Amino acid sequence: MADHDKFEELVCLRVGSRPSEQGDRDDDRGIDGGRMNPVLSDLHVSTTAPVSGRPSVSRHDRVFYGGIAIALALTVFVGFGPTYYFRIFSRSPALTLTGGPVTLLVHVHATLFSVWLLLFIAQTTLVAQRRIALHRRLGIAGGVLAALMVFTGTLTALKKAARGEAPAGIDPDQLLMIGLSDIVLFAGFVIAALLLRGNKEAHKRLMLLAYVCIVVAAVGRFPGVLPLGPPAFFGLAFLFILAGIIYDKTSRGRVHPVYVWGGTVLVISVPLRLLISGTDAWKRIAQWMLGYL
Repeated sequence: MADHDKFEELVCLRVGSRPSEQGDRDDDRGIDGGRMNPVLSDLHVSTTAPVSGRPSVSRHDRVFYGGIAIALALTVFVGFGPTYYFRIFSRSPALTLTGGPVTLLVHVHATLFSVWLLLFIAQTTLVAQRRIALHRRLGIAGGVLAALMVFTGTLTALKKAARGEAPAGIDPDQLLMIGLSDIVLFAGFVIAALLLRGNKEAHKRLMLLAYVCIVVAAVGRFPGVLPLGPPAFFGLAFLFILAGIIYDKTSRGRVHPVYVWGGTVLVISVPLRLLISGTDAWKRIAQWMLGYL
């Protein structure tokens, strides 16, 4: 029996497991309690294995993603401040960037997106505090919120295009393509994150990619950025993804596959969207959609 106990102790030391540390086990499980679709098991195994020689990666992750959440919120606040947030506390007339009216739909749209950035901060804070059960429950609300954001965001973009609203030098139909494609990509990444909620490593990166999709509009409102065109404000928004890639490389020695394929999709989508938005086929599609309003 003594030899058997000694053998188990050696095995534990070999694999680096510490069964008595319940907090670590809870922190390392996925947000759905560790259950996962078997089809996704290969991705889970390849991307959540511990990194040798980096015992504090989880702690550093909590700091990094918490900081990113705050940085993204500040980006949204600074970008939309002059045209929306600051005007709430002043007597200036409420106007959109394109000079259009701030309708009830715009207020609902802005409120939902503002709740999203607050929820994102709350979720990263809960993970940092290892309050995973509450994180999961709020995740359900986050999924519902994302669905509402997709609906109101799509309707807002269509309404603005129908009124011919667009910044100087930009065709409303082209702006509609950019707005709708951002929403589609946002929805796609959120859905992927929910499907991979059992894999915390993939989940948190997918949520970051989803956030970047909608922060582009805020970056485009930074002083001097809009005249530079889509490559400028998309490129600046993608710096958040670059930060994630650099962090992965320095903390783990490799870049997570989500950043590789997700970042590639976002980068390639920019020239494709600009190309499609200038075609006659897209203009006909846009007019067809606007005809239902």
